Amino acid sequence: MTIPMLPQAIKSLTDKIKSFTLQPNSDPIVQLSVAVAPIPVIAWLAAQTTYPRVYWKGRDTEEIAAIGCCKDFFFGDDIDDIALSLEYQKQRSLSSNQEIRYYGGVAFDRRNESWKEFGKAHFVLPRIELRRSGNEFKLLVNLNFTENELSVEIDNALQSLQALDAPKPLAPPNKVALMGRSDRPDKHRWHELVNRVTHPKFIEDTPKVVLSRLTQLEINEEVDPWTLLACWQGRNPNSFQFGFQFSPDSAFISCTPERLYRRRQRELFTEALAGTTVRGLNQEEDKALAQELLDDTKNSHENQLVRQHIVNVLNPLSNYVGAEETPTVFKLSHIQHLHRSIRAELKAGVNDFQLIQALHPTPAVGGLPKDSAMNFIRQQEGYVRGWYAGACGYFNKYESEFAVAIRSALIEPGRINLFAGAGIVSGSEADKEWTELENKLKTILSILTEL
Repeated sequence: MTIPMLPQAIKSLTDKIKSFTLQPNSDPIVQLSVAVAPIPVIAWLAAQTTYPRVYWKGRDTEEIAAIGCCKDFFFGDDIDDIALSLEYQKQRSLSSNQEIRYYGGVAFDRRNESWKEFGKAHFVLPRIELRRSGNEFKLLVNLNFTENELSVEIDNALQSLQALDAPKPLAPPNKVALMGRSDRPDKHRWHELVNRVTHPKFIEDTPKVVLSRLTQLEINEEVDPWTLLACWQGRNPNSFQFGFQFSPDSAFISCTPERLYRRRQRELFTEALAGTTVRGLNQEEDKALAQELLDDTKNSHENQLVRQHIVNVLNPLSNYVGAEETPTVFKLSHIQHLHRSIRAELKAGVNDFQLIQALHPTPAVGGLPKDSAMNFIRQQEGYVRGWYAGACGYFNKYESEFAVAIRSALIEPGRINLFAGAGIVSGSEADKEWTELENKLKTILSILTEL
């Protein structure tokens, strides 16, 4: 069978929508799909003019671009965990179709203010999705009959399909002229914070705090977030890559190595990712640096703290939790991390928000104990993290996957905001941790100077 090209696929999907009838007692949210010939997914997304625009690529062969919105839920200033949990359960129950997905994220700190368009939590059921699984491509449209009459919703879907643009090659890279840079906290304040966290009296109660830094780059030209993410993706293909653009004014993109969790019904996979060193200039040096990382007491201790915390918080939600006893090395383009895999079998009835509430913020981005570390960050770090180090991904009734949004950028008119963090524990040295922040920004900075 010949797989239709995009114009034919759009016509086929249009015909399906026009002939659709809603059966009594059927799901109020419906998804229709057709196969389509291969399309460069991120280039297709960059060519669209509809918002929101969403991109998701996990570590496997799945890649998704989505535009528009037929249903969303947004929490700005007024939020509590009970309201969020109820909303999660409500949305999950609206459809039994396991292909229906809500994409979005939860801010790093739900007690603090967050970015205006992103809120403390924001999830979208897109109008149109382009999904790739290996070499198979599908074009999908979602219909929401919980709020609109049949004819109105069908008209909305048809208009969205008619507004689709064909993919274009991503614009060739042009070098970005950096007009200025500022760091918050700056280096002097960083030394003060690290010295406070490593003080013996502080360490007794709070053995780890993950301090972070906002690096703001002033520019005088537009940067396309999808071109930037595509370049970033090429440098770290084994990372999660995702982006959210709710309006033309700002886009949040991330190329992160850290999985929060992956759920398939009641089976859960997560990991402890903490402890960092640089990559070597050749294979021999790289191997030696990896071994030094494995042998380093400070980094091993940091990773073990994360592993034990995850096991502890999953135990009440699970029938079984198993974690690797010894770490392995997870390699990225400029740095390498210590990594331990963790698997759990969840108890019946455990939902995604309970998992996010238990696991996030992880000790790899917050600290231990969670409450005291978060209080210190909230009061002392000096800027609002927003969705940096937040939990981003998708969910439905049957499955979900979330990544932790480290190695991320918020792109605004005239400014690119970059983020990096370092786990501060007993024995941490301020200068070395500052250098670690610089190492974590090397990949994205090298791309920006090439664009």
